[in-house]
Amino acid sequence: MQGEKFPLVFAGHVDHGKSTIIGRLLSETGSLPEGKLEAIKNYCKINSRPFEYAFLIDALKDEQSQGITIDTARVFFSTKKRDFVIIDAPGHIEFLKNMVTGASRAEAAFLVIAADEGVRENSRRHGYMLSILGIRQIVVLVNKMDLAGYSEEVFNKIREEYSEFLSEIGITPLGFVPVSGINGVNISVKSPETPWYDGRTLYEFLDVFKAKEHSAKQPFRMFLQDIYRFTESGDNRRIYAGTVSSGTLREGDEVVFYPSGKKSRIAKIETFPESTKTSVEAGAAAGFTLTEQIYAVRGELVAKSDEPAPISATRFKAAVFWLGSEPLSKNHAYFIKIGTARTTLRLVEVTKLIDTSSLESKSGSEVGKFEAAECIFEAGKPLAFDLIGDNQETGRFVIVGDYEIRGGGIILKPLSDAPSAVKIDESVRERRFGHKAAVITVKDEDSAIELEKNLFALGAFVCYFPDLDVAQDLHEIELLARSGMLVIVKSGNEPSETFRNSKNLIFMNLSEDKNGSAEAAVNELRTAGILGL
Repeated sequence: MQGEKFPLVFAGHVDHGKSTIIGRLLSETGSLPEGKLEAIKNYCKINSRPFEYAFLIDALKDEQSQGITIDTARVFFSTKKRDFVIIDAPGHIEFLKNMVTGASRAEAAFLVIAADEGVRENSRRHGYMLSILGIRQIVVLVNKMDLAGYSEEVFNKIREEYSEFLSEIGITPLGFVPVSGINGVNISVKSPETPWYDGRTLYEFLDVFKAKEHSAKQPFRMFLQDIYRFTESGDNRRIYAGTVSSGTLREGDEVVFYPSGKKSRIAKIETFPESTKTSVEAGAAAGFTLTEQIYAVRGELVAKSDEPAPISATRFKAAVFWLGSEPLSKNHAYFIKIGTARTTLRLVEVTKLIDTSSLESKSGSEVGKFEAAECIFEAGKPLAFDLIGDNQETGRFVIVGDYEIRGGGIILKPLSDAPSAVKIDESVRERRFGHKAAVITVKDEDSAIELEKNLFALGAFVCYFPDLDVAQDLHEIELLARSGMLVIVKSGNEPSETFRNSKNLIFMNLSEDKNGSAEAAVNELRTAGILGL
């Protein structure tokens, strides 16, 4: 991992002292920018407030006034061995979404539990979420030992209780450390307040964490971000671009695009500014050209043909943690994102609801806010991925609904596709709905919403999909249209020739409608023979 910063997250229940510990660590090791400590102390003096080391991290004004971490702060820090990016994740239950976002790239974690309060429900939630994110290197910091009189008995009780919980979710902690962030006990040096403790300090544990080995032992993986062409300047190259998740790619390697299975060979590694690189490794933003041009789309997972292939599946079983205000339900439509891949997602079944406090299973058909579950999902098109044990970068996903992240999880195993439903003839659907199935592109959001309202009022089977892109999401749009629906999408990007020529779609572009009214658009659909209502 040479040249990269080791991502490390601090997590735990609200008010258990994560930010204070980080601030103390930075102060004791001389890692603060010059004048930072004095500036914060002066700020506290001017505002008649007691100084807190947490203020070194909590930069937002409302965080300082409320004493909680709301957003996710990132701090750069170094030991003699390597560089770190320390992530201070919020502990308040209402900001768990921010915690997931912050911890999603971490490779190790310090989980903080206050000695005076002990293991709380959010302590267990955070531990469970770290396990879902694939983080296995965890050190537990029992903080505020000063409020427990530096009691060995209190420390041992917390260690036993939380060790038992972690073992049930498959995590063996690297250690437990009794600390006091406010007094600097066992942060950077051993402290006399805990003569009964003979383990490592927080600072010493930093160099115990092992960086994952990208290029040496992991297969090459890169989600395709985009394909670039510069035809105006006479450049005929087709550059396939993305960020390397793992492994190494060299000129001459044969690559496979999943899930399409298309193959070609690397002609040249492309960089900007131009260089003579002939290989790229994990973490690099890369581009390459192919010896044989192929049609590929954003979201495909590029792998090497002589290495283990990723899994491709439409249906899969996953462990999820839900953050949405509305329950995860069979009655809602969602999108799933894995790397740059995105498609529609449907909940098929909740196989197990998990109480994140007790880890007991309970029955239910929906997953509520802050609940965890094992579920079966069906995606709108095949997805390429790895299991979390094989590759953390390509084994995690997020679920999106109404433009926001609603949940996240890891894929446990792929499942075979469901048996095909009995085919209903298109003419039967037309008689039922009173119109043909079609894809309608409209020039802007307001026009799309108005058209949807007008068609719905007429009794049409219609829906506007703001997240679908006519240039990229052909498969999802095609599936929706097969149901007999009038699918409305914005015409922000030019549809591909494949899209326009699809035999399974009636395509109608209303973006050039002269007056832009929904009424005129409805009349145009009638004239075209699509709408019979």
